[in-house]
Amino acid sequence: MSLPPRAVLVHRATELTELVARHGTRQQAGFFLQTRGRDLAELDERHQAQQKALAAVSAAVPLDWRRAVAERGDLDRFVFGPEDVVIAIGQDGLVANVAKYLDGQPVIGINPEPARNPGVLVPHPPDAIADLLRTRHVEERTMVVAGTDDGQRLLALNEVYVGHRTHQSARYRLASPEGLEERQSSSGLLVGTGTGSTGWCRSAWQERRSRLALPGPLDPALCWFVREAWPSPATGTSYTEGVLTAQEHLTVTAEADLVVFGDGIEADALTITWGQRLDITLADTRLRLVR
Repeated sequence: MSLPPRAVLVHRATELTELVARHGTRQQAGFFLQTRGRDLAELDERHQAQQKALAAVSAAVPLDWRRAVAERGDLDRFVFGPEDVVIAIGQDGLVANVAKYLDGQPVIGINPEPARNPGVLVPHPPDAIADLLRTRHVEERTMVVAGTDDGQRLLALNEVYVGHRTHQSARYRLASPEGLEERQSSSGLLVGTGTGSTGWCRSAWQERRSRLALPGPLDPALCWFVREAWPSPATGTSYTEGVLTAQEHLTVTAEADLVVFGDGIEADALTITWGQRLDITLADTRLRLVR
């Protein structure tokens, strides 16, 4: 007997919730802001917008469905099932945060604050949820995967970052699909999808006035950029950007301890040590974003 669908409402703690948790009480949080010429009104407004969105979405879930709630900080411990429909209520980044833990489950992005959030990945208002749960048009977005030679694996929607854990230079050998290889010392390496090419990767692309054609969010391709490569007798700067198409890999061989994380989530990272190899390529998994 198959299980009924489960609606999983994903959100992050609001700034108000975090501030009260930090200071112990609402009154202490208010005093902290007041001494700095601020008050709780703005945070209250944002908190209430999210609470109203959560309540509206929860009320629209069919009565015969199962339901669950997960905060962003708990995603690495939450077990998603094949029958789940994920409803991300918050900013665009929340969809990227949850995408790496999914395996084909559809994601509906709900924007509780359209005046503040661009809504690229959370395009829907809360009152649209009932229709979206009944009829879903799914857009499959490309993802990127990084895998180590000892079997560790990291999935990301926007980009994967490889670099030193602190602000020291990252040292490694970079090998291209064409067989080119270069030892480099840099501020790290970014490998991004078309979705990610509107964020961190685009910043690198604009800063160097690159002529590289950035992929679109549905394109089966990745863009990559080396950040601030340093020329020296032992390290080069001739190979610092490119595009990876299907079946192509970018290989990084560590010559120092390096950290690998996706979509800005440093707490959920891989580490590779001297001599270890990391392969970065298009993921078989795609984000199934409901439009």
